[in-house]
Amino acid sequence: MSLYLEKTAKEIGKSREEIIDRLVQFALTDMLLFWGQNKSLVERQEKTWGPLLEWANEEINTKFIRTQGLDVPEQEKTSGYRLKMFLEKLSDKELAAFYVAALNMKSVLLAAALVKGRINAKQAFEAAYLEELWQAENWGVEEEAEKRRTEVRQELVEIEDFLKHNG
Repeated sequence: MSLYLEKTAKEIGKSREEIIDRLVQFALTDMLLFWGQNKSLVERQEKTWGPLLEWANEEINTKFIRTQGLDVPEQEKTSGYRLKMFLEKLSDKELAAFYVAALNMKSVLLAAALVKGRINAKQAFEAAYLEELWQAENWGVEEEAEKRRTEVRQELVEIEDFLKHNG
């Protein structure tokens, strides 16, 4: 994974603008914007996602709007522009880590928190898989899903190490 991240960081300069535009579009369907309806799940989301969403809105100077439905919430027009400015300030290395983390977690906002050191890999994983972990607690563990989560957990640790140790 580290070699993949290093290669991605070297290649990112060639398509930086395209990658940033993709990430801005991806943010419209960020997982942190879609909340459950079950009381115990929402309580867990409030505890874990609430502070991260507040941090992201403050750090990026946006106001991402969440929903409890399946419809994509209409976001303020300035949020995409400000997210783009935030992403443009990242180094190629940070943007590479951000991109891979965002895809792994289905969340641009969690990727921002991980890349900026607001959360560590363990916290990022727990936030990204909050709903799946809650479902596993309530209905049992599905072996394939658990295997995939284990792989993603390791990849997030490698992303965190890449950000810390490769100058």
